[in-house]
Amino acid sequence: GKSTLLKLVAGEIKADSGEIARQQGLRVAMLEQAVPEGMQGSVFDVVAEGLGEAGALVRRYHQLVHAMADGADTMAELERCQHQLEAVNGWELPQRVEAVLSRLGLDGELPAASLSGGLRRRVLLGRALVGEPDLLLLDEPTNHLDIESITWLEDFLLGFNGALLFITHDRAFLRRLATRIIELDRGRLSDWPGDYDAYLERKQALLDAEEKQNALFDKRLAEEEVWIRRGIEARRTRNEGRVRALLKMREEFAARRNVQGSARIRIQEAARSGKLVVEAEDVSFAWNGNTIIRGFSTLIQRGDRVGLIGPNGSGKTTLLRLLLGQIEPTSGTIRLGTNLEIAYFDQYRAALEEEKSVQDNVAEGRDRITINGENRHVLGWLQDFLFTPARARQPVKALSGGERNRLLLARLFAKPSNLLVLDEPTNDLDADTLDLLEERLADYGGTVLLVSHDRAFLDNVVTSTIVFEGDGMVNEYVGGYSDWLRQRPAAAPTVKAEPTPQPKTPPPAPTAKPKKLSYKDARELEALPARIEAMEAERDALTASLSSPEIYQQGNDAVAAAQTKLEELERTLGVAYARWEALEALRSG
Repeated sequence: GKSTLLKLVAGEIKADSGEIARQQGLRVAMLEQAVPEGMQGSVFDVVAEGLGEAGALVRRYHQLVHAMADGADTMAELERCQHQLEAVNGWELPQRVEAVLSRLGLDGELPAASLSGGLRRRVLLGRALVGEPDLLLLDEPTNHLDIESITWLEDFLLGFNGALLFITHDRAFLRRLATRIIELDRGRLSDWPGDYDAYLERKQALLDAEEKQNALFDKRLAEEEVWIRRGIEARRTRNEGRVRALLKMREEFAARRNVQGSARIRIQEAARSGKLVVEAEDVSFAWNGNTIIRGFSTLIQRGDRVGLIGPNGSGKTTLLRLLLGQIEPTSGTIRLGTNLEIAYFDQYRAALEEEKSVQDNVAEGRDRITINGENRHVLGWLQDFLFTPARARQPVKALSGGERNRLLLARLFAKPSNLLVLDEPTNDLDADTLDLLEERLADYGGTVLLVSHDRAFLDNVVTSTIVFEGDGMVNEYVGGYSDWLRQRPAAAPTVKAEPTPQPKTPPPAPTAKPKKLSYKDARELEALPARIEAMEAERDALTASLSSPEIYQQGNDAVAAAQTKLEELERTLGVAYARWEALEALRSG
């Protein structure tokens, strides 16, 4: 429901109940997850659409100016268009479009439909920004972008003056930008101040407390169920209030919405390959006169985990096909090892049959499959990848992007392999599934070749990286993405797609004398420890009450109120701790 929540905030859909309060005159712009294929007009035209009704006048004015520059007699129509712009106070709007194009490094005269997916997303960002929004909504903004485009976007958004509300599963992007996490879990929104790592720590503590509460509740419920089933004599003298409390406990247990399970990914392994997996010597490859790979050599051995890094369209998939012997190099030699069982994850999902069901895409009409020697029902295997039996019987064409990725992983890992080739496996996967996939790849006994733009995933999985560094040069480095950043020569060109301007950065603050602790600050600092201690005591008392079965006899409202109060206390404590540290720093300074 994350995208639905963004649409509610943007006002594109209406809530069934409740109220959304917006600041008067609030300007909201949204960058949606999907990049449209059929973008019409020039880059200037698409960006100008973000100006609303005045955008049509701006586009027409721009077209007339260029037509007149090419010798057409458009003066009269141009004057009429100028008057119309003045009538809506829009004379500065064409300059605003040009300024946005300059900031984003875009050529306004290029046809929008001719651009790569990453540049089209940049054009759509320009369309969102040209209206000078107070609130910018971004739905999976890093999907299908290469690393250079992602880091450019991060730098740009760090200089954005408005508020950002974004959905992402890119943990590096999240860590760099987010100052607050809003989580949608089991139909409820919770607000977590601080960065992503602080959220993970506090969320785990809350889940541990919830698990403990549920265990105590379940134990109490089981005891009451035993009591109600005692003999005739016990039923004659039973406490009717206790019976009513048991019925309420049954209702609460039935209504409990447990945490959605994480995918339980297992990889079926084949017999070990030979020690040598792939050896490439002085390999070059050209296509249509363009050299894609020049003089590349590598030795990949059993158990290696190799990441491929480079801009979109640089030749990563081509290199994979060369290393697997699917295409021949223009020059040089490639030698494959023995006993290779290859499983290939295709970023374009070509392996999935749209009209067939999820179940048939994995088991090809059979009910059972063999996984590491264990005979399993295909529906049970698919449940490990978060497909319910009903969802498993639906056709592939009905699945979302994330479900398609999970299905492809379920199909891939059901086949024995000792060489996994993963081409962009992380698109549309949630953070929990990414974490589990990382763990399984770490336990995998075979060899992994991985193409990814997910920097955190690369750092956590690969032992070496092969990097496309421009002009056909492909070099290999030890370690993951962060290790490559440290090792690359200072003079070497970085991985990049298109030249972009540097993001705007705020001017340096004027130097001032170091701030000292005022009398008021000193009084606040003196009172803070006692205040924090009181809040911690209240938090511990609330946690204890939530672990007690008595509160569950008071009904769902009492439990919800206590949980809400606990969340509020956690947030207030976080603010108090931060304030305490700031005041201590002033005192020590």
